[in-house]
Amino acid sequence: MTEYQPPGDPDGGPSGDSSGTPGPAYDAVVLAGGAARRLGGADKPGVRVGGRALLDRVLAACAGARTTVVVAGSRPTARPVVWAREEPPGGGPLAALAAGLRHVTAGHVVLLSADLPFLDGRTVRGLTAALRRGTADGVLLTDSDGRDQPLVAAYRTGSLRRELAALTARHGELAGLPLRRLTGSLDLTRISDPVASFDCDTWDDIATARARIREHGHVLDEWISAVKDELGIDLDVDTGALLDLARDAAHGVARPAAPLTTFLVGYAAAMAGGGAEAVAEAARKAAALALRWEEEANPGTTDTASSDTPSSGAGTGDGAPDAAPDPRPDA
Repeated sequence: MTEYQPPGDPDGGPSGDSSGTPGPAYDAVVLAGGAARRLGGADKPGVRVGGRALLDRVLAACAGARTTVVVAGSRPTARPVVWAREEPPGGGPLAALAAGLRHVTAGHVVLLSADLPFLDGRTVRGLTAALRRGTADGVLLTDSDGRDQPLVAAYRTGSLRRELAALTARHGELAGLPLRRLTGSLDLTRISDPVASFDCDTWDDIATARARIREHGHVLDEWISAVKDELGIDLDVDTGALLDLARDAAHGVARPAAPLTTFLVGYAAAMAGGGAEAVAEAARKAAALALRWEEEANPGTTDTASSDTPSSGAGTGDGAPDAAPDPRPDA
C-alpha cells in the first residue's frame, strides 16, 4: 500500500514541522560506499560542494541522531560517527544496510546516501515526524520525476530487520540484491521533495550543486552552515539581526566597524555562556549603541533622537554633523 503526501510547506520542511523540537530518539545509517563509476571512480563522499565534503554535509543534516553509523572505510569527518563495513566489501546497498543496522538501537532509523548536497536538518526532522504520526513502515522522498529515493528516508527499525531477515532466508545472502527487493515489500509513505532528494551521480550533478549554492537566495545560508561546521559550532542565531547590526555599525560609525562589532558580539555572547539568547542580547546592546552614535553624528535625522539632541527644526536643516543650533529663541 502506498500513501502519497503533497510537497511540504517551504517554511516547514516535508512535514510542515518547522519547530525543530527534538522528537523521540532516532539513529542514522549513511551508506558511503560504492564504486562511483559515473564519477570515474572518484572518492564521491569526499568531493567538496561549498567547501565541504558531501559526506560531511549529510552528517550535518542528521546531527540530531542519537547514533550515526557510516558504512564505508573510515576517514576523517566533521562529526563523530560509528564505522561499519558490509560483507563482502562492495556487496551492495542491502548488505551495507544490514551492517549499519547492527549498530542501531533506536526504534526509528534515517537511511541516507552520502551524496545529498541539499539535505538539511529540517528535512530529516520532517521525515521522522511523518513516520511518528503515521503507521507506515517508512517515509521516503521522491525526486523531480516522481521516482522513489529510498536512501533519503526514515524507517521503523523493526520493519527493516524483518524484511532483511526474510530476504536472507529466501536468497541465502544479501550481497548483490537491489534495494527495491526491500522497499517493494514495505508499506511506505512518499513525500515529494526534488531539492532535498537531489543526489550527485555525475560531474554534471556536482557542477549543478556547486552553482546552486552560490545563487543569491542560497549563498548566505550555505556559507554560514559551512563556517559553523568548520568551527564546530552547533548554534542557530538570528542572522537577520546580526546583518542589521553590521549595517548599523557600518553606517553609524564606519565601514570597518561592521566586522569588528559582530566579532565582539560573538565574544561577548561566549563570555555570557553562549547560546542564541546570549547572541541576541549582545547584538541588541551593540545595535542600540550604533544607533546612538548615528544620532549624535546626524542630529534630527532619526525619529528616535535622544532628549539631549537638537530637534529637527533647531539645526541647519540638512542634518550636518557640525551644525550648531540657532541660539535665537524665535529661530
